[in-house]
Amino acid sequence: MLFGTLFALAAGLMWGLVFVGPLMLADYPAVMLSFGRYLAFGLIALVLAWFDRAALRLLTRADWIEALKLSFVGNVIYYLCLSAAIQRAGAPLPTMIIGTLPVVIAITSNLRDAERDGKLPWRKLAPSLGLIAAGIALVNQEELQQLRADPGADLGRYAWGAVLAMCAVVCWTWYPIRNADWLRNHAGRSPRSWATAQGLTTLPLAIVGYAGTWFVFALNDAPWQMPFGPRPGAYVGLMFAIGLLASWAGTLCWNEASQRLPTTLVGQLIVFETLSALAYAFMLRGAWPAPSTAAGIALLVAGVLWALRVKPEPVDAALPPH
Repeated sequence: MLFGTLFALAAGLMWGLVFVGPLMLADYPAVMLSFGRYLAFGLIALVLAWFDRAALRLLTRADWIEALKLSFVGNVIYYLCLSAAIQRAGAPLPTMIIGTLPVVIAITSNLRDAERDGKLPWRKLAPSLGLIAAGIALVNQEELQQLRADPGADLGRYAWGAVLAMCAVVCWTWYPIRNADWLRNHAGRSPRSWATAQGLTTLPLAIVGYAGTWFVFALNDAPWQMPFGPRPGAYVGLMFAIGLLASWAGTLCWNEASQRLPTTLVGQLIVFETLSALAYAFMLRGAWPAPSTAAGIALLVAGVLWALRVKPEPVDAALPPH
């Protein structure tokens, strides 16, 4: 239990890095951050593929197409939306919105897979949803007050940030459900090799996206220094750090935790990611969160933990006789 919890904590600490990367490279467009991160991860996956080469040979063309879809939505589009959201709205609100993922995924699965996985009673989920909504509202209110106090603030930009964060939630709600479908339908396959396959399919997407970005910048005479922007050392270093730590080591630690802890407990510990991201964001700001923001964070965590304690109930196989 102790080592499993420490592994989950380590995963959360590393996953939180993806939320501060856009702040540390605020002068870089979101496309550079998304394609750069996954270009680095794809190159790392090439090394990992050597160790999984036997399992990768078993994948069919349909499997590789599915891996490509998962990589495009769950990696490239997700992080593109998240990076753009953080650069427009700051880190706290998008992080809170992304923090609702465990519950959003549970609700979506409740509507989609109740026959297979059991149904979560809506009456038991209602209190957690209320806590989460109140938490997001508190953080949003505090961020809006800070924006109104800034004469140069752009409320429209902030609103677009919130919309993009919700788009990121949609991407990462679709991804784990679709990914779980493949894993359940291929129970004899290695989850590690499947993750490596997704890393490999991410690489050509990242190369095409990066080259396309370079071409568009050149076509429009954008004042941008390609291939690595105005701070190449910081950019390349951070992209490889996030690619290695968040994309690979974070997942490895999470898998280790999943092997040691009950599934219900592992699901609750994903809040380490949200808390780490918020802690890093306020460290970069050099300030403690305002009382209302701290209260909102507490409500979000309480709501997620409440929801993840709700046990699925089996759906009756047959309708009762009339």
